[in-house]
Amino acid sequence: MMTDYRSNYEAWLRAPQLSDEERAELKSIESDEDEIQQRFSGPMTFGTGGLREKMKTGLNAMNRHTVAHATQGVAALILREGRAADGVVVGCDSRNNSRLFAETAACVLAANGIAVWLFDDLRPTPELSFALRELHCVAGINITASHNPKEYNGYKAYWDDGGQLPPEHADVVAAEIAKLDVFRDVKLTDYQAALQAGKIRLIGREMDERYLAAVQAQAVNPSAVAAVADELKIVYTPLHGAGCRLVPEILRRVGLKHLYPVEEQMITDGNFPTVEKPNPEYPAAFALGIALAERVGSDLVVATDPDADRVGVMTRTPDGSFRTITGNQMGALLLDYIITAYRETGTMPPEPYAVKSIVSTELAARICEANGVKMYNVLTGFKFIGEVIKKHEQSGVGSFLFGFEESYGYLKGTYARDKDAVVASMLICEMTAYYRARGMTLSDALEALWQRYGYCYENNRELYMEGLDGKAKMAALMDALRNDPPKEFGGVAVALVGDYLKATITENGNTRPTGLPKSNVLYYRLENGDVIVIRPSGTEPKIKFYYLLLAKDHADAESKFSGYLRTVEALTRD
Repeated sequence: MMTDYRSNYEAWLRAPQLSDEERAELKSIESDEDEIQQRFSGPMTFGTGGLREKMKTGLNAMNRHTVAHATQGVAALILREGRAADGVVVGCDSRNNSRLFAETAACVLAANGIAVWLFDDLRPTPELSFALRELHCVAGINITASHNPKEYNGYKAYWDDGGQLPPEHADVVAAEIAKLDVFRDVKLTDYQAALQAGKIRLIGREMDERYLAAVQAQAVNPSAVAAVADELKIVYTPLHGAGCRLVPEILRRVGLKHLYPVEEQMITDGNFPTVEKPNPEYPAAFALGIALAERVGSDLVVATDPDADRVGVMTRTPDGSFRTITGNQMGALLLDYIITAYRETGTMPPEPYAVKSIVSTELAARICEANGVKMYNVLTGFKFIGEVIKKHEQSGVGSFLFGFEESYGYLKGTYARDKDAVVASMLICEMTAYYRARGMTLSDALEALWQRYGYCYENNRELYMEGLDGKAKMAALMDALRNDPPKEFGGVAVALVGDYLKATITENGNTRPTGLPKSNVLYYRLENGDVIVIRPSGTEPKIKFYYLLLAKDHADAESKFSGYLRTVEALTRD
């Protein structure tokens, strides 16, 4: 008797919707049982982060058929809510097939009688969030796999507040997808016919202007760039992605005179030919940028990821070399700079607050506490930062200063509900100019921050669990840690345990609610104040371990970190 995955494979082979190329691809794996099982054992899991997988022909992969299938599920949610007339914004990044997938999604929506606004070319992810709010749409769809390697693509779904789908709506979409046959139950219309009939409307440069105006309004001290514009030199790379036009444009608009783009990487190309991974978290992605910085005498290299929602930098150090400013460090630097600039210009808004994820640096909490700024800790995922902003807007209380995650995502302003590398790049350059006028680089500024608030050290490790049994292994490890919580790490006793799946915090034998939505995250605060957080990735087959340490200096931090790693290795050993 054939297994379900074999039945799925043969059904796809027979499907008239397949092109000759797709059918040939499936025929080429007919004797590879593992590959067939990988592709056809079940559909991708649709969650609050949407979908993300390698691009292949098959049920458990990103292709035009699975994109259409997912969009039919989104359409069912919109129709159930009675909001077809409100419409959906659709966008994409520079990845291979992104435009095809975006047009496919637009055609499914149009076939379901839902109004569609489609960007005429690639755009930063945060501009989609902005446009959704600006056009008062019910939802948004963005085709991107963010910073993943070239083999991947993804599907992000947004709701009417501009944030990614809340869990209850993602559950509805997932349930609808499960009921629908990937071929029989999906409605499609012809793209050109839908354009001519006005069922799909294109969004062009006019929306860019509105978006750039909203971004520029977030400048804290515009005079900072002007003060050093003749000497300040910045190198920028979009890593072949969607930041190629709007990041340089916003930097020019705030007065930067000497911007040096990495020309080889200004070319939008889904193969990302100059980098192994288009991820600004990795120093290797900066190689061409640093070479250019050395030639032109720049102290800063800025890189955005393919959909321009994350930004990383490397800054010159006192010995002339370049060092990475991590996501945690940049979040703390920007938060401190924003507070400082508002105070120096006398423009601090009333009841200021900031938001960070629970896996992000505790240095930010120290900065807020010292400056009378309220700090909120939320689960990982920028939608949770957006929800804090939304609640404050609804209550009419509080002024949002800044939100960030350790994974290189930052937002200032309430014009969008997702991390924005365009506004972050602008603020990073403004901050760089501010310190330049004081004879400092960002490396110097970071050292000064530690001198003021204490040395904070953050690091993380990833445990990959790929293969057919990867998800089961991840679940088993999290269950084992949850059912038998570690009592110590590196010889330091655990003082507090947060189990966010159970929504409980246990301390001194007492249990209280987290006050946050349920999520598969384990949080340990040790007796010395150090924090270790463990959570599975929502988009990749790996478990992430975060270490947030307080220390006397770097050597002290490294010593503690080594001890914690030994404990974690013992806990995760097969």
